[in-house]
Amino acid sequence: MGIRRSPSSSSALKWLGFVTAVWVQAISGNNYTFSNYSDALKSLMNLTQLELNSLSVAKDVGKAFGILAGLASDRLSTPVILLIGCFEGLIGYGVQWLVVSRTIQPLPYWQMCVFLCMGGNSTTWMNTAVLVTCIRNFRRNRGPVSGILKGYVGLSTAIFTDVCTALFSADPASFLVLLSVVPFAVCLTAVLFLREIPPAASVAEENEESRYFAVFNIVAVVIAVYLQSYDIIGVKTGAISIAFASVLLVLLASPIAIPFHAYVRSLNHEEDAEEPLLRSEIAEETVVVGAAAAADNELPPSPKLLKEEEEKKRPVLGDEHTIVETMLTVDFWVLFVSFLCGVGTGLAVMNNMGQIGLALGYTDVSIFVSMTSIWGFFGRILSGTISEHFIKKYGTPRPLWNAASQIIMAVGYLVMALAMPGSLYIGSMVVGVCYGVRLAITVPTASELFGLKYYGLIYNILVLNLPLGSFLFSGLLAGLLYDAQATPTPGGGNTCVGAHCFRLIFIVMAITSIVGVALDILLAFRTKDIYAKIHGIKNAKKPSGNHR
Repeated sequence: MGIRRSPSSSSALKWLGFVTAVWVQAISGNNYTFSNYSDALKSLMNLTQLELNSLSVAKDVGKAFGILAGLASDRLSTPVILLIGCFEGLIGYGVQWLVVSRTIQPLPYWQMCVFLCMGGNSTTWMNTAVLVTCIRNFRRNRGPVSGILKGYVGLSTAIFTDVCTALFSADPASFLVLLSVVPFAVCLTAVLFLREIPPAASVAEENEESRYFAVFNIVAVVIAVYLQSYDIIGVKTGAISIAFASVLLVLLASPIAIPFHAYVRSLNHEEDAEEPLLRSEIAEETVVVGAAAAADNELPPSPKLLKEEEEKKRPVLGDEHTIVETMLTVDFWVLFVSFLCGVGTGLAVMNNMGQIGLALGYTDVSIFVSMTSIWGFFGRILSGTISEHFIKKYGTPRPLWNAASQIIMAVGYLVMALAMPGSLYIGSMVVGVCYGVRLAITVPTASELFGLKYYGLIYNILVLNLPLGSFLFSGLLAGLLYDAQATPTPGGGNTCVGAHCFRLIFIVMAITSIVGVALDILLAFRTKDIYAKIHGIKNAKKPSGNHR
């Protein structure tokens, strides 16, 4: 017999694990911070824009090896997966720091690609450990879980950027120190507390989860507004900077109050529920024994019956799928390609934000990097919660939210192509929001269509779109078209100034977004029955919860 945790400790541990998961996500968006130190690499290594973009692709190619994390998620424990990620990140970003700080001579180009790839791959282990564990722990609230966790990934770019600006005057070398050391320390904390815990088993527990998630949402919004206010104020030196960093740390630590509250609250309920719990255990044991006895008296089925049963058991959407069964469905590939249209084009903007800003006459692009991050947070956290509400209320298919975000994203690219005054501010917000929606909606959608049993691997196959999209839209499209417009500089690099540098790139990405819209609408149509069924199940539980 296994050791049975008391309900109070189980509930508190589940929420403590979720708090540490939030902290891991708050430092795991380092893949989106390349623009903060890309210019230092470009000048130090005398790179062309195509060569620089290929480095950024190498960073994103690391996510292609996330399939390893997905395979490991069904075989290794959550702490082991986290440890692999944090050590890999320490090495990958640590070597980049050695180069940018001039502690060592610039490494050969291929070696730099390897270490950027390691840095990129490190986050796939962290994200897999966190997402798979938390969605299994809170499977009745997948939308809010995905929105909150992915929201903090979006905020992490702004957290790193603003803290580095506040404490180190945006020095690229200091920034890379943060990227290598901070995730390592935070993951070691999560190793102690993040575990799989049995999910909510009643309507009352589900409602309690919803209330706690509302608190997480409020704290996250406060942090996002606080970061945005710091960017707008513009005073980033002296005592104000130190005060900013201190308050930010307090805000990030504040969710730790939730597991303590859950523990105290469940202690009171545990005293009242001790006898019914014992009775339910006896009843459960009786059912198991009875089922075993019945099984002993049954005759084995004939081979013909077994074959018929296997044919009937072929999964439909909403059932548990193996990897092969998932990849043989049309719906998976529609989701895959539509995801590529959204995240691929969004990554191209993020990876090239430094050069886009310089081309449009901005000397400091850190505010745009931070804005993309913060507004990406709002897209992630709001879409997760809102889509969950509309499923419970109306059975609205999640892919419709992806379609809406793709339309807005296409408009954002056209605004940036026009290069009017302030268009980069608008574009940064729009791309951030829509990219965030894409990530937050696709995560629970995949689990709802194909199940949770092999979710870690399915998620990482979808994440292949990040390196693939980075290669297609950032490495090839943006790199080649930018270099065609750029002027060579002494030492072998090049530069381009003016609205024409990225105009054609933005137009192509707007057209790609429209293709994504069509695919999302198709997927919403094909999955409407699944979401109608989910809507019915969620609403069927309400009457029983009211008679408790």
